[in-house]
Amino acid sequence: MFTRFHTECAKTADGSGWRYAYQGLVHRAGSLFKDSWFEERGENAIVDFKYSASPKLTWWFDHHLSAFMTVKDEELFRRGQMDGSETMRQFFDPAYTSCTGLIAHVAQTKFGMDMVPFRELIYWANIVDGAKYESATSAVELAEPAMKLTMVIESAPDEDGESVSKKFIPLLTEMPLQEVLEQPFVQELLGPLMERHVATVELIRARAVCEGGVIRFDITDQPTEGYNKFIPYYLFPEGTYNVGLSKSSFRTKVSVGTNPWTTKDVGELANIAAICERYGGGGHARVGAISFAVDKEDEARAAVGEIVAELEKSGG
Repeated sequence: MFTRFHTECAKTADGSGWRYAYQGLVHRAGSLFKDSWFEERGENAIVDFKYSASPKLTWWFDHHLSAFMTVKDEELFRRGQMDGSETMRQFFDPAYTSCTGLIAHVAQTKFGMDMVPFRELIYWANIVDGAKYESATSAVELAEPAMKLTMVIESAPDEDGESVSKKFIPLLTEMPLQEVLEQPFVQELLGPLMERHVATVELIRARAVCEGGVIRFDITDQPTEGYNKFIPYYLFPEGTYNVGLSKSSFRTKVSVGTNPWTTKDVGELANIAAICERYGGGGHARVGAISFAVDKEDEARAAVGEIVAELEKSGG
């Protein structure tokens, strides 16, 4: 969405057009950004991720409650908004369901861009980012093209050191989701990932327990680069919260979430972002995560114990 917006609304001085390079960002222990990622010339954008105080940052869009790593970062952003220097380039609003929706709104209302061609993209971005699925069954059984694409984007291994998801960006600006799904490279990845998805459902089924309204599981001995976050609620629909411990090639991760289909009143639910922030993580009010170094499994497991106890005590 940002690529299309920037292409149409941010013209180069000489009218020659922009060239784009993409860098995937992940929450990890330690520094989140490398200075070498920011271009000296041209423009730099961060979308759907934490704010950077780098003076090289041009555009920023985010909707996470935990958008700022430090108080100083937030003060810097607020000053830019107050003096007008960044009001047309940096946008933060946690009221938006998806960052895609925030970018689309800004592009339409402030820059006059036509959003009609992107209705399908925005619709599914809001469902995926906001966990607005009709049911846990629809979220886990992956019948819709958008759901299959989400799994490929989240779970496909890198090819020659390059993220496969970079291939999707130009396609998603030009094609309906079904056409993207039909691309040969997507179909090649889809079969093995579906098999792995089914195996992960069975692994979590074997490991997870639900007590006091909190689902918990530990799959650190089965390293994975990602899994469907709705599997716990598919297996335990009665659970209010989920606390999962997993490991990938670069981190040990604590995932904390709220069942999107819980019947509990919103006012009774815990603020997950606030809980995760205490351990250096963050996220949304209903879902968040904490990243520990790969070798800090014991610290992560201790955090899981504390968070589970807190959520059970809160009336999970």
